[in-house]
Amino acid sequence: MYKHNLKQLEFVEFSLPFQGHLSRDNKWVKLAALIPWEQFEERYQKNLSRSGTGHPALPVRMALAALIIKEELGVSDRDCVEQITENPYLQYFCGLKAFITEPPFDASLFVHFRKRFPADVLNQVNNAIAQKVRENQKSPQDPPPIQEDSNDGSGEQQPLFNQGQLLVDATCAPADITYPTDLKLLNKAREKREQIIDELHKVRERGHKKPRTYRQRARKQFLSVAKDKRVSRKKMRRCRRQQLGYLRRNLKSIDQLAQHTGIGVLGRGLYKDLLVIAEVQRQQQWMYDHSSVRIDDRIVSISQPHVRPIKRGKAGSDTEFGAKISISLVDGISFVDRISWDNFNEGVDLIAQIKAYRKRFGCYPESVHADKIYRNRENRRYCKDHKIRLSGPKLGRPPKVTAANAEELKAAKKQARQDEVDRNAVEGKFGQGKRRYSLNRIMTKLSHTSETAIMLSFLMMYLKRWLATLLFFVFHRARMLLVQRGFYIALGPLSPSAQL
Repeated sequence: MYKHNLKQLEFVEFSLPFQGHLSRDNKWVKLAALIPWEQFEERYQKNLSRSGTGHPALPVRMALAALIIKEELGVSDRDCVEQITENPYLQYFCGLKAFITEPPFDASLFVHFRKRFPADVLNQVNNAIAQKVRENQKSPQDPPPIQEDSNDGSGEQQPLFNQGQLLVDATCAPADITYPTDLKLLNKAREKREQIIDELHKVRERGHKKPRTYRQRARKQFLSVAKDKRVSRKKMRRCRRQQLGYLRRNLKSIDQLAQHTGIGVLGRGLYKDLLVIAEVQRQQQWMYDHSSVRIDDRIVSISQPHVRPIKRGKAGSDTEFGAKISISLVDGISFVDRISWDNFNEGVDLIAQIKAYRKRFGCYPESVHADKIYRNRENRRYCKDHKIRLSGPKLGRPPKVTAANAEELKAAKKQARQDEVDRNAVEGKFGQGKRRYSLNRIMTKLSHTSETAIMLSFLMMYLKRWLATLLFFVFHRARMLLVQRGFYIALGPLSPSAQL
């Protein structure tokens, strides 16, 4: 049966389900209680202007909460402000005392929020939350964290037992740029220089003729190759030579105009582009003269010159363009140990990651699960000296199977298989960050704000895991209380128990 009711409710008749009070079970209320906001007040104030003029800065909770909300909801800056304006739980999470109908801040402030929370500050936020959770869940058998190195002051090394698993791996967080080719980069550089010529000519005294740029001819030559599905190497080199010639000609025109107008008439953005294009021209000219396809510190984007190609060797994407990150994973908690815009060998980070594990948890890990690039001789020697089992086969030729070592080899093979299964957790963490959060495409344009966006993805992954863990502990404690009172939990509803 269906009852028709087409009458639209008036606004005054609309009832609030929470009856004027927020629910304590809401995830934003729980997250607000977990994050130690006051610990980052001093560091946040250091990134503010001390001129004493202008509008007062927003509090640290408002700024950090807005970044966390944006990452969790996966929306733009403008949409995030709208969500905060409409949702009382989000306003509580931001630290407001009462619900307001006006936007608490403008969407343009998100850029300043990211600048005020660099990657190292967010890493401290992650470590502080992890420390707070460990203190709540700590048992008497857990070792205390190590504050200093392994010496106790007497010169002798303290005896430590190994406990836990350390999973390490590295990945690339691609930046939001078009797939770079030499020809597209040269064409973009030429168009930028033509724009600079136009700006300099505008402020020049009247009566002077505008320098020739041959932009229509250059554009036609570029499209004749860019739209061709099959381009020969000879045709590609000819088009690159033509674009390089236009760049040199435009540079001479800019020098002549700058003698009359000065470079200062250009805005900050165009002046930055002018410097970047000069380096792009130098790199492209060197690669053309030497018939090379690589050069150190190669620029692949004029708008984001800090982005570098990261060689990965994966089947889907052999080369990615963005920041390379190295992380360590312990019990589902991810710690970002390194963020670099240049490619690096992640194997050299393993010893530092093991030392960081000991500092956080008070002991060395029982086992380290890593792929082949981490299994060099230095890392193997360090793990052996500290009685840490490093996953993977031993160096050298595999031993011959005999009746004496058959059981031992079988057990070692089973252990190696289990190590690979355990290492899948770090791959899953990368998948969660790239499919659920913004790790698959970093939309910010500056290097330090991009690092902030990367850290926010890992921070949100940890917060969501903490919420799931909190729900499990609440259920577990409730179950133990019922067991103590003579009940047991079956697959169905609670039932009284005679004796357990």
